[in-house]
Amino acid sequence: MQIGRTPQVVSFLRPATRNQRSGHKSSRQILRRIALATLLFLTAAVAASAQSNTPIISGGIQYENATVGGATSFAPAISPVVTIPIGDRWLIESRATFEELIFREDGTTGPYHAVTFSSIDYLQLDYLINSHVTLVVGDFLTPFNIYNERIAPIWIHNFNDAPLIAGIGTRTTSSSEGAQLRGVAVDHKNWQLNYSAYFSTLVNAHQFGSGRTAGGRVGVFVPRHRLEVGFSYQRFLQDLHLNSIGTYVVWQPQSTPLEVRAEYAHSRGGQGYWLEGAYRLSQFRGPDSWIGRLQPIARVQQFYIGTPSPGDANPTVDTQRVDFGLNYYLPHNIRANASYGRQFSSLGNFNVWELQLSYRFLFPLLPGGSK
Repeated sequence: MQIGRTPQVVSFLRPATRNQRSGHKSSRQILRRIALATLLFLTAAVAASAQSNTPIISGGIQYENATVGGATSFAPAISPVVTIPIGDRWLIESRATFEELIFREDGTTGPYHAVTFSSIDYLQLDYLINSHVTLVVGDFLTPFNIYNERIAPIWIHNFNDAPLIAGIGTRTTSSSEGAQLRGVAVDHKNWQLNYSAYFSTLVNAHQFGSGRTAGGRVGVFVPRHRLEVGFSYQRFLQDLHLNSIGTYVVWQPQSTPLEVRAEYAHSRGGQGYWLEGAYRLSQFRGPDSWIGRLQPIARVQQFYIGTPSPGDANPTVDTQRVDFGLNYYLPHNIRANASYGRQFSSLGNFNVWELQLSYRFLFPLLPGGSK
């Protein structure tokens, strides 16, 4: 995964159930639907005629077997990402998630039941103004810290469960509906300054929803050391006006196949951090040897509750968790993962066992296109 310049194609597994709020249809919702219809029309037109800029479909397929506190569940999922370039400056991008959760009715015994979830995770139109500024409009992932945009996809994350602090700065649905400016403000040979600034409006609709927020993120990337550090801020502008702040660090040293990443976030509802490390054993007999395909992983995290607010997606008590696992990278973009975690809180301590198999795919959307 590349760090430094924030990628234009970003992904996040949004919670399957969006917060549903009562309300009436407003002019904003009507305008949003007109804009969505326009995007869909452009998608169809480009898919029918674009040849020089080939649309791409990518994403991942995953099968997970999890046992949490003695209760076992199974969850196959597919998450396709579609990117459609229009000329040299325009890009349509979207991602959807389809997941089926199979579980026992009473947790540990009884017959299994299946529930299907689906969501459009984001649908946005990007316009490249110049080499330093890209305008994004539509439904985009809220750019708070890095987990939401860069780490959460099933073909990237090392642990299937999101961090305990994932709900800070991403309320209400981990996405925003509005406009965003992002890019690289300074591109020096020794360092780069990337940024994102956005405004989101309140939208309550099936498959699309967001809170009224404003915020941004800045990060400094040092290519020589492959180190990035950044800061995030968000102001929630509806109901209770709340501030959220966060900071992050990503480090991939040149001399060793190690990756370290961490986040800290704080809001009125609580604060916490997570720290994760992964070490690929490719230095032993090469990356394609049986041992070189192994990657030990570990994550530690803590959350401390503050003053909870309605709509918070945080733990309800102080919580600590530690996870250990192994990734095994097979040929043809297939990855197997096994992990063990232990969660501690006043509500009880329990084990988390997880097995995952994922496949990363990428191919042109139109016949005859090149990757």
